[in-house]
Amino acid sequence: MLTIQEYVKAESLEQAYELNQKKTNRIIGGMLWMKMSPLNIKTAIDLSGLGLDQIEETQEEFRIGCMVTLRQLETHPGLEAYTGGSMKESLRHIVGVQFRNLATVGGSIYGRFGFSDVLTEFMALGAEVELFHGGRMPLEEFAKLPYDKDILVGLILKKVPQDSVYLSMRNTRTDFPVLTCAVSRREGMTGAFIGARPGRAVAVYDRAGLLKSGITDAAAREFAAYAAEQTVTGSNKRAQAEYRTHLIRVLTRRACQQLGGEMK
Repeated sequence: MLTIQEYVKAESLEQAYELNQKKTNRIIGGMLWMKMSPLNIKTAIDLSGLGLDQIEETQEEFRIGCMVTLRQLETHPGLEAYTGGSMKESLRHIVGVQFRNLATVGGSIYGRFGFSDVLTEFMALGAEVELFHGGRMPLEEFAKLPYDKDILVGLILKKVPQDSVYLSMRNTRTDFPVLTCAVSRREGMTGAFIGARPGRAVAVYDRAGLLKSGITDAAAREFAAYAAEQTVTGSNKRAQAEYRTHLIRVLTRRACQQLGGEMK
């Protein structure tokens, strides 16, 4: 059972950061996973008054505040157009609309959960995170770091020519994914991003140039087999490691085939 002794609505990021340095204090977002944890929180720190619940789009980038909800991401026309629908696809299976109206992108990314559709999708899109103390860094790098007491302020998504496809496998429609798979190609490189393995999402790039002449059926199968060889999977109550490895081959191949065509 979650217990909270004190609640503070932060007036600044500086105040929130200072409060969060105490081990027993926590930043709160949508409170959807945290409320199910047996935590005893001394001070819950609320960022909802800091204007971090907006998606700002310019000619060069999207800036996504940490308090933006998953539903905002799902329904944003600019993100849908830029990602070719992969953003909406990565979100639409997450429990239900009511849940997505509460869950925040900050909580989804900062938690670096193995089952996170959101983490897999934003890694595939080449997003950066902005940390209050640590500054900006690629999400792919952030996903490898241990947890600390910094504050994830938001995400930055640069607008570069790219194509992406997102696929996942679930045992039931709104359950956690058995495996997540996003394939993207930008700036001359194709990568497969695999999550729910059950560890954090990882990237496998086509550095051998298996797809450099275009994505044919044979090339897609070859790259999918390579991605499966390079990715470590594990077993839990949803699936065995061998099945997840099989899914990497299947979903990566399908995603590549959906991309199709010549490299940009």
